[in-house]
Amino acid sequence: MQSDTKLTQAPNVIFKNKIYQMFTILGSTKKYEVFIPVDYYAKLQKENIQVKYKQNNKVIKKTLSLTIVDGKYKKNEIISVPNGKVVLSKKNKIRSKKEYDIVYKKVYSVINRKDYIKKSNFRMPLQAKITSAFGNARVYNGKTKSYHSGSDFRAKTGTKIYASNDGRVALVMNRFYLGNVIYIDHGRGAYSYYCHLNSFNVKENQLIRKGDLIAFSGATGRITGPHLHYAVRLYNTTVDPLQFGSLYNRIIKEYY
Repeated sequence: MQSDTKLTQAPNVIFKNKIYQMFTILGSTKKYEVFIPVDYYAKLQKENIQVKYKQNNKVIKKTLSLTIVDGKYKKNEIISVPNGKVVLSKKNKIRSKKEYDIVYKKVYSVINRKDYIKKSNFRMPLQAKITSAFGNARVYNGKTKSYHSGSDFRAKTGTKIYASNDGRVALVMNRFYLGNVIYIDHGRGAYSYYCHLNSFNVKENQLIRKGDLIAFSGATGRITGPHLHYAVRLYNTTVDPLQFGSLYNRIIKEYY
């Protein structure tokens, strides 16, 4: 967004009843940007976005429109795992629920508007072949259970994993499905996370820089073999991590 005159405060964007804060470009009081996530299950239709800002002590609202289009994701990715990883026992259901509650409290519900990354572009957590893309519908043992919420990289156990950008380590834990996982808070409502790890090289609340060695890949959690599952959540919505990184880097290149 670009304003013709200086704004007294950063604009907000309202989309589907959620408020997203815009950030200045190069410290300007006239140029702002924001990334708005669209849910995987969103209807393919036109939607309105409201931009709200204050100019000369007057609140101004403008309505824009966008069209949500089909991501054209692969429909059936066949995966075979032990049945206990698909049909959970009572014990594992309780465990999975407790783990989710911890992550929700420390990550999913925490929208940190601090800007850790500033002008730093995103990098890959490792250089390797992608074996499964974001958005694929996953069929576990003959049952469609979910869509793939990240990108899988081929990585034998012990492969070095690097932080995709600057941030703060929000959570380090072991989860039933994701195995050993690290969540990094990049600010601006964005988190990246790294799953199925063999071991960690960081601690919670540690400030890190892009390219820091954070972990070693492994085969923990619900897996068919060792690999890295890399994912991004933006304002508590799972988005394509590679698309997000590419779009953010384009903004950096164009304006910074």
